[in-house]
Amino acid sequence: MFIITKAHRRPDLTLFTVLIMLAFCFLLAQKSAARLTRDQSGRTVSVPDNPQRIVSLAPSITEIVFALGAGDRLKGVTQHCDFPADAQFLPKVGSYVHLDLERIVALKPDLCIAVRDGNPQNAVTELEALGIPVYAVDPRNLDTAVDTVLEVGQLLNANTKAQDLANEMRARIQRVKERVAKTGLRPRVFFQIGSAPIVSAGTNTVIHELIVTAGGQNLADGPSSYPRFSREQVLALQPEVIIITSMTKESDLEQVSAEWRHYEGLPAVRNNRIFIVDADLFDRPTPRIINGLETLAGIIHPESFR
Repeated sequence: MFIITKAHRRPDLTLFTVLIMLAFCFLLAQKSAARLTRDQSGRTVSVPDNPQRIVSLAPSITEIVFALGAGDRLKGVTQHCDFPADAQFLPKVGSYVHLDLERIVALKPDLCIAVRDGNPQNAVTELEALGIPVYAVDPRNLDTAVDTVLEVGQLLNANTKAQDLANEMRARIQRVKERVAKTGLRPRVFFQIGSAPIVSAGTNTVIHELIVTAGGQNLADGPSSYPRFSREQVLALQPEVIIITSMTKESDLEQVSAEWRHYEGLPAVRNNRIFIVDADLFDRPTPRIINGLETLAGIIHPESFR
């Protein structure tokens, strides 16, 4: 029978002690590799210096991470994250409004990136209680959309790529402004984002800023962010351009367009200026929102944006 003596036990105990010390040092290193930062919602968040397992809690975040060349770090996205195409094959964590917290935890993220206007606060609180840092962004206009690209780039140590993207976005915005400034026309634009009821975008929205920057007059400007209209009210506004977008099927949008074309007295109908556009270019504050701006500019001022 083999007898364990004190001499035999000491090396094992020493090895065990070394392993404990190594584990302790690893935990300290992990903790020291984090930094405190303030997100766009004003919260102080401890984020890892170089996050490798990211869960995106909104389609706009997913787009930005891919645009920064860090799509391989995404381990989970929401069910509406469909751009670029690779995003569709990533694990889903529910919608950005109804997040699946168990699924998020199972993916073992070292960082979640959220949107203040959309993700529920209680979900963010529960994730942080579980030790998962959540950094929130809050882009409200073109300037803060650019800032968001820069901030996410800083989070991911992709500052050079983020700066390049930001510079390109700003340059394209400036080109649109310069061309618009050369024309004195401001066509009356009705931007329809819902059909039952008819909904448009008021002054305090990115869509309003896009219309104005593209050289149009937003017929829905006013204090309500998303005002509702009757058909008679829209007819009374006499829009020169009608732009239709929605989250519904394309066939539904074609029907909406056909319904407006019955009103031959509308300037937009007489001049064949009813357009259907991709909603993702206007409601996601990502680098692609500049595509939306340029699309609008081409619709509103085709003479200047051929």
